Amino acid sequence: MREPNLLDVAEFSALGAAPCRVVPAADYRRGPVPLQSVVIGVDGAGALPAVNPADFDVLLTTAPEPPAPWVGVASVTAAQNLADRVGRWPFAATIGCQVLRTVERLPFNDALLVESLAYSTLLGGREFADWLARRPPQAPLTPVDDPIRVERDGETLILTLADTPRRNAMTAVMRDALYTALANALEDPGLPNVVLRADGRCFSTGGSLAEFGTTRDLAAAHIIRSLHANARLCHALGGRLEVVFHGACVGSGLEVPAAAARRSARCGAFFQLPELSMGLIPGAGGTVTVSRAIGRHRAVWMFLSGARLTVGRALSWGLVHRVLPS
Repeated sequence: MREPNLLDVAEFSALGAAPCRVVPAADYRRGPVPLQSVVIGVDGAGALPAVNPADFDVLLTTAPEPPAPWVGVASVTAAQNLADRVGRWPFAATIGCQVLRTVERLPFNDALLVESLAYSTLLGGREFADWLARRPPQAPLTPVDDPIRVERDGETLILTLADTPRRNAMTAVMRDALYTALANALEDPGLPNVVLRADGRCFSTGGSLAEFGTTRDLAAAHIIRSLHANARLCHALGGRLEVVFHGACVGSGLEVPAAAARRSARCGAFFQLPELSMGLIPGAGGTVTVSRAIGRHRAVWMFLSGARLTVGRALSWGLVHRVLPS
């Protein structure tokens, strides 16, 4: 593989022919020329060679149940599948990997700001515009009176996502109600423990598709998103907050509660970050919360692949701390 020089760096970026590089993990070392291409390291022999994780965005191996930061795959063809997805959405993939590299070095709240700025950048990009153009017409949302149910059980505050007709989608109304409930819990002088759970067949399917693309002022969108970041409040609650996942936990329906210090899941739960196929990155805190739970390389794999993470793998990776009966 030819090593690039400073005059052809654009070729190895979202602007050029090589937005992604699939390389042998055992032999690759990041060179002196700064590149923006996504680097996928592959260990086809399952030997788990010694590597510098900083050289890679994701590391794939055929070894069974490998340790972090490796992701175990059945075949090395998984690398090409990831590369194909990077090639289809190179701007979102590149910016997502850049954000994930940057936020691992930042304090939590500063990291959320970086993610939000990048998210607003992609909302103005052509990949998201292409997704909007392909999206089927969306019916207007009807108002929901109480998307969050707030109850007390002794010294514990129980917050329940309760918009089951929409599979607890993180609509603007849901996000605002959750922010209010979390803020009240955070400022409660009694310092109650908090349980975040959901009604219905799934925890949350994430952002409402009908609301994507409705904001025209992307600078204002960043300010609003950063002012009312539910992930920030979940993180601030520290050990007082436990989340109980079940069913589908998708997009922002994973990103926000992943900030909880205690995370449980019921059998059959699954976890997914689908934003790349929309030309976006996780924008509700997921580049921060998920990567801090499972590590940057595995978070990149979730983001680039869009694949479902089973509850068993989530447990072994540390995304959840215990599995409860369904």
